[in-house]
Amino acid sequence: MAQNKTLYWGSTGNDVNKAQYKLSQWGFYKGAVDGVYGAKTSQAVKSFQARNGLSTDGVVGDNTWERLGYAVRDTAWGSQNEQKKKANVGQWSSTGNAQTRDKNGTYLLAKVIAGEARGEPYLGKVAVGAVMLNRVQSSAFPNTLAGVVYQPLAFESVSNGQYGRPVDQESLKAARQVMSGWDPTNGALYFWNPAKRVSPWIWSRNITMRIGRHVYGI
Repeated sequence: MAQNKTLYWGSTGNDVNKAQYKLSQWGFYKGAVDGVYGAKTSQAVKSFQARNGLSTDGVVGDNTWERLGYAVRDTAWGSQNEQKKKANVGQWSSTGNAQTRDKNGTYLLAKVIAGEARGEPYLGKVAVGAVMLNRVQSSAFPNTLAGVVYQPLAFESVSNGQYGRPVDQESLKAARQVMSGWDPTNGALYFWNPAKRVSPWIWSRNITMRIGRHVYGI
């Protein structure tokens, strides 16, 4: 059985069709079943997640797929119960199939670090990861790592797909250290590259750190 893709705002294709169809059948979705994950689909997913006791991040991951009635038993992740069993018997490591052991989001975090901080010094990689975890802790952002990562237009590398490239060991190491609590940004919620076009609003933030090509702020 093919693994259902993780869906979020901007996703397109047959998997979006499947989710929209089920949400429509159950009265959560009133739009066209067109395979385009936009505002109506996102709101429907959040309503469905709230009704089913799931984190309302608008991201269709394994738990949401399972509650929608699509079996995930034969996927790389296994069913929700199987995931819990795996979490109890194995610690995440950079060896073996890291993605199947990503019980706390370390691999996902490393993917975005690799995409957003490629070419940055090691400290800059840690800093980019720290911003993402700081957002999870902030009431102004989704309260899960997946919700933060897949928030529409939040991260350029997610929007353009570059975060899907192979993850380097340095990014993996940085993600582990962020997960262990290292935050060199002094609690920053934003980072930006002044060499690129950015909203003037971003310069109204309180700047907490400059590392490599990035400026960090709250």
